[in-house]
Amino acid sequence: MKRFENKNSGLLNSFDLRKPKYKTLYWVMFGILFFVMLVDIIPIIWVTLSSFKSSEELYRVPPTLWPEEFLFENIWNSWNKAGLEKGFISSLCIVVGCLAFDIILNGVCGYVLSRVKPTGSRILDTLIFWSMLLPGISMVPLYATFVDVPILHINLSGSYLPLWAMAGCNAFNVLMFRSFFNGIPMAYVDAARIDGYGDFSIFIRIILPLSKPIVMVLSIFSVMSSWSNFMWPYLLLGSTPLEPVAVRLYTASMGAGNLKPNEVMMITMLSVLPMIVVYAVFSKHIMGGLSAGGLKG
Repeated sequence: MKRFENKNSGLLNSFDLRKPKYKTLYWVMFGILFFVMLVDIIPIIWVTLSSFKSSEELYRVPPTLWPEEFLFENIWNSWNKAGLEKGFISSLCIVVGCLAFDIILNGVCGYVLSRVKPTGSRILDTLIFWSMLLPGISMVPLYATFVDVPILHINLSGSYLPLWAMAGCNAFNVLMFRSFFNGIPMAYVDAARIDGYGDFSIFIRIILPLSKPIVMVLSIFSVMSSWSNFMWPYLLLGSTPLEPVAVRLYTASMGAGNLKPNEVMMITMLSVLPMIVVYAVFSKHIMGGLSAGGLKG
């Protein structure tokens, strides 16, 4: 086949695919990936189409895939009943705060481990790596800390600050930043110090502009994870006006607001739509940033 004649990238090149066993392996792998793609995308298609159906059609047996009539008023009914306007505003505040804390605090930590290297930096590096291995039991003491901050004895539940703080303490992102910064020539840092820049100025004016690939990919990951985060917003912001979209989707599915099943599906579709758009627009940056982060250092 012509598609195999000039294939030079990937595990199997054009020379390998001339052999029947490798060509068979190629199509087996293609079939597996196609099956996985169907498993991932069919539920999304089903929810999207079902959200425009009437309740009667949704419960019809045998079920229909394509709606007999697209009820676009489901969008406005679901939006108003679930209070999605407040939910989207709250989710946006969480996303923006988490993004700022994530890039600045984790970036500074990665810069310190990579370039400043204070006494004991190797120990800190090891401890940060070990912190990634902690099981979920850390959630209980962390929650107790937020509801009663030691020494200050203040309750941070009902505010965005705990969510922002957790985003700024991401061990994986710290190590990703450190790995990328290790690949930046030290000559840039030395030249900036000769010009009188301090470490923080070097980080802001020199390191970050040279680190656009890793900043872009970690920014996208931060936005997607903070938007879809459910457990912590539910624990800290549940039953308050600051409930984000993910929490409002849960309360709607549990019967709050007298929402019909098709309206719950509409809320589900609206809640995932922004992240689908983000991934579709920035997918190349995600792959490029991961490759850059993995090769640097």
